[in-house]
Amino acid sequence: MSKKRKMYWKMVTASLLRRKSRMVIALLAIAIGATILSGLVTIYRDIPRQLGKEFRSYGANLILLPEGDEKITQEQLLEAKKMIGEDAIVGMAPYLYYTTKINEQPYILAGTDLVEAKKNSPFWYIEGDWVSNDDETGAMIGKDIAKTLGLKIGDTFVVKGVKYNQEAIASSQDKSAQENVEREIGSQYFDRKYVVKGIVTTGGAEEEFIFTNIEHLAALIESPVHADVVECSIEHDTEELQAMSEEIAKKVHILARPVRRVTQSQSIVLGKLKALVYIVTVVILIITMISVSTTMMAMISERRKEIGLKKALGAENELIVKEFLGESIVLGIVGGVLGVVFGFYFAQQISLNVFGRAITFQYALIPITIVVSAIVTTLASIYPVRKVLDIHPAIVLRGE
Repeated sequence: MSKKRKMYWKMVTASLLRRKSRMVIALLAIAIGATILSGLVTIYRDIPRQLGKEFRSYGANLILLPEGDEKITQEQLLEAKKMIGEDAIVGMAPYLYYTTKINEQPYILAGTDLVEAKKNSPFWYIEGDWVSNDDETGAMIGKDIAKTLGLKIGDTFVVKGVKYNQEAIASSQDKSAQENVEREIGSQYFDRKYVVKGIVTTGGAEEEFIFTNIEHLAALIESPVHADVVECSIEHDTEELQAMSEEIAKKVHILARPVRRVTQSQSIVLGKLKALVYIVTVVILIITMISVSTTMMAMISERRKEIGLKKALGAENELIVKEFLGESIVLGIVGGVLGVVFGFYFAQQISLNVFGRAITFQYALIPITIVVSAIVTTLASIYPVRKVLDIHPAIVLRGE
């Protein structure tokens, strides 16, 4: 480092240390602005993830349906899961529906992966317990069914139906042959006793279903473990979900449809929150610039005699302007460093109180916050520093 540069930074440092009270005020303004800026940017970047997790509690946002009359096979389900990615999947529950009878009245058995269904539907109110996938005789029944049949937790009921070998019927070449196969298989009836482990209340169609494990249901009716529909809860925004749906439809040959009611609500809320964060950030930057500009103006007014003396001794305007801008840059860097530290704490507290989840520290914000703070401080100092050019040594030294 050259002697001139050393002398320059020595002058800047000495000037800051001599006016601690003013510097503290300016530094506080910059640090507060940098703290809010860093915190809001952290929140802004983390909002999609936090909202995605929050909206997942409202149910599936992607539905997979078979093409035509075929059902979704296990191979197709695994391929779709691989394309979506394990990290993005909250829950992925296949459903196999089968019409059965209780007391000669028709009801729908819904076979599913009960663990995945629970991940997809945390909003379901279950009186009793969720049935585990290993429980062959346990079932959850909808509130409407429980009311109609007068069933309570621990009661038993019997479902009746016919075994339905889907592969045998599908292999038949014509309609009459299919009817013969159906009649032959239809003569093989089954009875299954279930124990009510839970009563489901959702306010929707689920209150009219009987839920059990999909593999147990498929074995009961002698059908492959295929699905009529797959409900997916995925941590993607609307654009990513739409692109994923098109890719799945093209490569896996099943229909993938985003649940627009959920995805559109997420997009609307996300857009409004981002707009709010953007507006608040701009306002904070303006307020910070005004505070720094006012402080620098007061400092220049206090140092008029010093500036006049420097000019009288031969100092050029450019050198004096650079000195003040150097002070503002130092203040901006120090304020930016403080803003990074306190900004993360600020964002963490907001995330914990609003979303109930912690956020991760984003190291990329360190240089961004420091650079932005230095730029904002420098821009705020330009107008006050220009007043240096209007100071005349003779007038100032005469005490006017």
